[in-house]
Amino acid sequence: MGHVRIIGGEWRGRRLTFPEAPGLRPTPDRVRETLFNWLGQRLNGQTCLDLFAGSGALGFEAASRGAQRVFLVERNRRLAASLHRWAQTLAPERVAVVVRDALQCAAAWREPVDLLFLDPPYRAGWLEKLTPHLDRLVKATGTIYAEAEAPIDCLGAWQVVKRGTAGQVHYHLLERLPQTNSDEAQ
Repeated sequence: MGHVRIIGGEWRGRRLTFPEAPGLRPTPDRVRETLFNWLGQRLNGQTCLDLFAGSGALGFEAASRGAQRVFLVERNRRLAASLHRWAQTLAPERVAVVVRDALQCAAAWREPVDLLFLDPPYRAGWLEKLTPHLDRLVKATGTIYAEAEAPIDCLGAWQVVKRGTAGQVHYHLLERLPQTNSDEAQ
């Protein structure tokens, strides 16, 4: 069994266990700490979507820090069952688990969220595949957090505003580029 520790908020210090799975890389504590420092108090009352939930580290951290609603998407049924158990234990009214492929979920998603977590398996082109869906998935005033095997500058209309590196992990906070008058005229 693997485990992650919630590093802040209501469940600070709580250890969450999850089954081992090939390619699973929970976001390291120091990266999560940096991310949630970047976000500050913006999570209060927000809706979050994690399309590659895995261990649940990002989504449960967001819920612990005040996110009103968190959706954890995971296609691996063993991991999803573990996420569901933790959601029922910690906050069944705030955390929901969706057992589905990320791309299928993105294509079908109807309610834009405030914060989207993207920590896909590396070297599979997931960020590029998801880019056409981002404007519909995330509110114009929302934020995207993305991890990748290499630095990125943008995903479609979403530009990197903060970035960091920890070992092999390149992590990014993205916000939507403001529309210009010529964009609005089209």
